[in-house]
Amino acid sequence: MALSIVSAKAWYETRKLADDITYIGEPFIKEFYRCNIWHVRGRDMDMLVDSGMGVVSLREHIPLVTEKRCIAVASHTHFDHIGCHHEFEERIVHKSEEQLLSNPTRANTLADPYVTDDIFTGLPPAPYTSATYSVRSAPATRVVEDGDVMDLGDRTFEVVHTPGHSPGGIALWEAETEILFSGDIVYDGPLIEDTYHSNAVDYFASMKRLLDYPVRVVHGGHFPSYDGERHRSIIRSWLDQKDAGN
Repeated sequence: MALSIVSAKAWYETRKLADDITYIGEPFIKEFYRCNIWHVRGRDMDMLVDSGMGVVSLREHIPLVTEKRCIAVASHTHFDHIGCHHEFEERIVHKSEEQLLSNPTRANTLADPYVTDDIFTGLPPAPYTSATYSVRSAPATRVVEDGDVMDLGDRTFEVVHTPGHSPGGIALWEAETEILFSGDIVYDGPLIEDTYHSNAVDYFASMKRLLDYPVRVVHGGHFPSYDGERHRSIIRSWLDQKDAGN
């Protein structure tokens, strides 16, 4: 059965959360493939954590991201997380994936093999086609490493390098509010540990490190947000499985 075409104005949904954070989602992408886009309000500037597939313009259809200076941070460079990064003047990525952000291909962003019509419940408007989809180049204006800081004026987020899912995966930690943006290293759903550039040893080390963070709430790269108790439960269960050889 052919999928219907969704209008650009209907492509995104938003939901305002606590802590001056807004969730932006693409509801016509199936949940497993749907990246959570997070908008964080700051006094001097705003921050966008990931930018979705890029099949419909964020800046044209989500006015929130244009209200003031807004930096676009890539938790990592898979297709579902950096599709609209080219729309922002300030683009931030870990140094290990700087070249991927500048020179994306269907292979190195994982558009191959994942992007087919099967990941949608409704198709993006023309000129989109799954066969020709690709991420646009968005050279970084700043590269970061572990311990660097995103200073929004009245709030700061520390970069936590979390390799394993990908070499340059990062999480963002706001100690004052105990908020963690975890990217794809950990979320409340099936974790992807076997992509072409995943690393099992790094993944284990990143999960052990994140277990110790006194988080109050986690906003992951996919699936719903969750509290600190659930965060520790997810990681402990995962670590136990690895220790058991599963």
